[in-house]
Amino acid sequence: MHKLNGASLAELEKYSSYFHEIKRGLEKESLRIQPNGYLSQANHPAALGSTLTNSHITTDYSEALPEFITSASTDRLRPLEELKEIHQFVYRNIGDELLWVASMPCAMGDEKDIPIAKYGSSNSGQMKEIYRIGLGHRYGRLMQTIAGVHYNFSLPESFWKSYHKDKNSKLDLQDFISEQYMGLIRNYLRFSWMIPLFFGASPAVCESFLKNSNADLNVLIKGTKYGRYATSLRMSDLGYQNKVQSRLNIGYNSLKEYIEGLENAISTPDTLYETIGLKQNGEYQQLSTNILQIENEFYSSIRPKRVSVLGERPSKSLKNYGVEYIEVRALDLNPFSSIGIEQFQISFLDVFLLACLFTESPPINLREAGEYQENFRSVVMNGRHPELCLMIENRCTPIKSITQELLNNLKPCAEILDKVYSTSEHQQVIEQLMVQTDDFESTFSGKIIDTIKQRGDGYFPCALDLSKQHKDSLLKEDMAEDILMKYRQEAADSLKRSEEIEQSDEVSFEEYLARYYE
Repeated sequence: MHKLNGASLAELEKYSSYFHEIKRGLEKESLRIQPNGYLSQANHPAALGSTLTNSHITTDYSEALPEFITSASTDRLRPLEELKEIHQFVYRNIGDELLWVASMPCAMGDEKDIPIAKYGSSNSGQMKEIYRIGLGHRYGRLMQTIAGVHYNFSLPESFWKSYHKDKNSKLDLQDFISEQYMGLIRNYLRFSWMIPLFFGASPAVCESFLKNSNADLNVLIKGTKYGRYATSLRMSDLGYQNKVQSRLNIGYNSLKEYIEGLENAISTPDTLYETIGLKQNGEYQQLSTNILQIENEFYSSIRPKRVSVLGERPSKSLKNYGVEYIEVRALDLNPFSSIGIEQFQISFLDVFLLACLFTESPPINLREAGEYQENFRSVVMNGRHPELCLMIENRCTPIKSITQELLNNLKPCAEILDKVYSTSEHQQVIEQLMVQTDDFESTFSGKIIDTIKQRGDGYFPCALDLSKQHKDSLLKEDMAEDILMKYRQEAADSLKRSEEIEQSDEVSFEEYLARYYE
């Protein structure tokens, strides 16, 4: 059995001086809703700046789905502080509207009432909008309104230079870094079910989201359906982990394999998407009729990433320059937090990712890939079942014993991070999760079901009340004038940058798109 052993305390101690330079960042989506809980029909507020160029506030799929982006920071507390500032600024500029606290959407009407995000008339802006039009045709607009939190993580170059030397690697430094990050990703995939187990927060959904879905869910309260032991419907087939892409089999055994898998999907025609057509009446319906329009269409719970220049394909950046950081995408919005995530969750992720890096990571074969995919599916739909078993080397193994062993193996990483940051948070979160292993109903998903049952009025009113409470609490807190001015200035500057991009376009959109795919 492959174990997440991490490293010994002695080895971790050797590299601990580099860990205070770990960089972290957050990306958080939230639906913008009307006071009655229905999706906002208003455009993205101009006071928030340009969605194309604002470095902190953009939109994801819809005009009503803002996305907040923090800077990458070596201060482990700064991402949450900055995310809070962004929320406070946004709440001051959306009038009586609210930010929906849950990953699964609010009361949904017809799909045509979900406004697709717009990014201006520039070539890059048009491309972003057409990509979203294509997503709507391919998967339906409802799926695109599901929200989550992404966590970005990277280690400093000084660490990599030392680690590279100690490993006596014959690879050049950047290829070594990419190889190590891909190993981290493979170990993450093997044990990623732990994230929905403890932090899954979407066990229930408003019936208005399901429409004609044949989802195998139970009635919790009239108007609310749920999985009896579900943890994260967002990460189930109802959400991003859709069956349409299950046949892609993107590999993670090397960066080369990963890039080739993506590029093959981007260049291979799909008969269904060909029937949609590239254009109708001269208007683009999607960017291409291939399996993927662009790399971001591939829904995965983790990605190797590199910051790209505007207009450069992500896979091209990865191929030319290697992996710069990894993006964890399995986090539901935490509805108990006013900003969707809490510090103890970040502390756990740091421990988990560090252990994934320092644990030997052999290639994943087809059998093992099938196992970790099935384990993930089992946990998102039945993770709180007290007798759930996961498949480990073709054997059904009780989830409680596996989880306890994994958490015990994470303790050295937790201890070393506590020493680095002069805190006890990392060891505390491991102990806290160890307690939850004895009672999975004490996890986020269990608490949400219990709260809805106690209220007796369903998922929708429960989440709406929390949305109102979080807005009130953040607006009551003072926001320093200089911080407020910083976000106002970024909004104003972003509008100017967007206009400059529009004026600088020198080729037609068709030529721009052709160059992008070259």
